Amino acid sequence: MRALLVVNPAATTTSARTRDVLIHALASEMKLEAVTTEYRGHARDLARQAADSGNVDLVVALGGDGTVNEVVNGLLHGGPDPDRLPDLAVVPGGSTNVFARALGLPNDAVEATGALLDALREERTRTVSLGLASGTPGTEDESVPSRWFTFCAGLGFDASVIGRVEQQRERGKRSTHALYLRQVVRQFLGETNRRHGTITLERPGAEPVEDLVLSIICNTSPWTYLGNRPVYASPEASFETALDVLGLRRLSTRAVARYATQLLTSSPERGPRGKHAVSLHDLTDFTLHSKVPLPLQMDGDHLGLRTSVTFTGVRRALRVIV
Repeated sequence: MRALLVVNPAATTTSARTRDVLIHALASEMKLEAVTTEYRGHARDLARQAADSGNVDLVVALGGDGTVNEVVNGLLHGGPDPDRLPDLAVVPGGSTNVFARALGLPNDAVEATGALLDALREERTRTVSLGLASGTPGTEDESVPSRWFTFCAGLGFDASVIGRVEQQRERGKRSTHALYLRQVVRQFLGETNRRHGTITLERPGAEPVEDLVLSIICNTSPWTYLGNRPVYASPEASFETALDVLGLRRLSTRAVARYATQLLTSSPERGPRGKHAVSLHDLTDFTLHSKVPLPLQMDGDHLGLRTSVTFTGVRRALRVIV
């Protein structure tokens, strides 16, 4: 087997020594080329070259969800084709690793490498759905390049929180769950549209869903983790279906307390609910419009401001080693 290992040297939970051990372990089982990323977008470029070459059977992403997202976008730059494209494998090295954990992989890089080698020997694969976000035709965002995401996207409040976290990390703060929670509180206190949402969700054959303050798009469940605790925004979401959406029409102090409690106590059977909550399941095509520019995030990466984004849920988009 010919494999490319894409290594993010800034991965927060792996040391240089650990990465060397993992590389040697993988190289003992396959013809491996290991490349360390040097700039933002490098993982995407490497995966694109692997997909175009026709000489690579497997691309392994060693890093967090951002690294995985770049690799996926590189592999799928010409569209999904699981039978032609290299398979994807993930060795988690980030602070949360939602995609890897949603696939059932251990959250420890060494244990995940062992599980990966076992899966390769036993030829265990899974073809998963992915989400695609594009600029909406006829809007000022129509020229924005399309981008794939693996587990979640969001327009509005949660994307604002991620933007705040990224600003703190640029100032040298470590990415921790406590940092995220502090930024949630600060964003809530500074949120100008929390009582009257600006987002409208439109989909074919259905009435628009208006006045959303928050919109979370899920491709799998759980939505994220707080330490070892899974958080379920859309419990029905899965890698076998299209996209799920959780929308909230109000973020008053009382509503935030209620929905935060529901998220923290959520389960695979029960997520957020209430008169201001909207839950939609297995959507293939829909568009989010906002009256004002709002932050957009995908797989935990802040992508700037948007007024309109069209989402597509693509079943059986990519084959992964599990």
